[in-house]
Amino acid sequence: MRQHGQSLQDAVVVVTGAGGGIGGAIARLVLKAGGRVVAGDLRPGSLASLREEWDESRVAISVGDVRDEATGDALVAAGVDAFGRVDSVVANAAIGFYGGLLDYSADEVGLMVDVNVKGTVWLARAAVRQFRAQGDGGDIVIIGSVAGLMIGGGKEAVYAATKGAQINLGYALDRELRSEGIRTTTIAPAGVNTAFAAADGRFGDRAPSQGPFMEPRDIAEAVVYTLRQPRRMRTELWTMWSMSEEH
Repeated sequence: MRQHGQSLQDAVVVVTGAGGGIGGAIARLVLKAGGRVVAGDLRPGSLASLREEWDESRVAISVGDVRDEATGDALVAAGVDAFGRVDSVVANAAIGFYGGLLDYSADEVGLMVDVNVKGTVWLARAAVRQFRAQGDGGDIVIIGSVAGLMIGGGKEAVYAATKGAQINLGYALDRELRSEGIRTTTIAPAGVNTAFAAADGRFGDRAPSQGPFMEPRDIAEAVVYTLRQPRRMRTELWTMWSMSEEH
């Protein structure tokens, strides 16, 4: 990849949902760019391949549920303990269910709100505390969705609401924090070839790979490009679509 702006060499990046398709791609691309990663996920087994590929001098593992405030704190603390600081956080962990408003159970509604909204808030709060302690700014990157801009597909109202909340959180944090050198970016993809996309039903009987839709690495490239931007600039919202999708 052509380097743009600042280097990621030895930069410490927290990535939630790092055991999944997009999160794993983000973690690996940051590592290939010379960075260090705190890889977070709910399932320890999903992080095993990252641990096998990279040693503890480059990757720290933190297992926890992003719905809990303590998990956000633990992710940032893991970066400080392992590498001495945290430079960026990527709120990637998410969950969605496909269907009409009355098709969701109460537990499914609660899970989407808690993972997608609260999980992002808790990580951002932990990051801001650490960035302020370090005194030299930092990056908060939120992996949202075009569904939050009311330009996704139908039958995803609650999921869209949570993604809209993430986008508005990103805008509000930008206004609150940019004077401190803390940048907030929301990257909002459309369909991506992941198990997450296949499970939510939006593609019917087709696998996302039959799209063609975007690949996890496409989103990871956007994250790394964002983190490499010179400190004089910021990106508030980046929407991403495959060439096959219309809106």
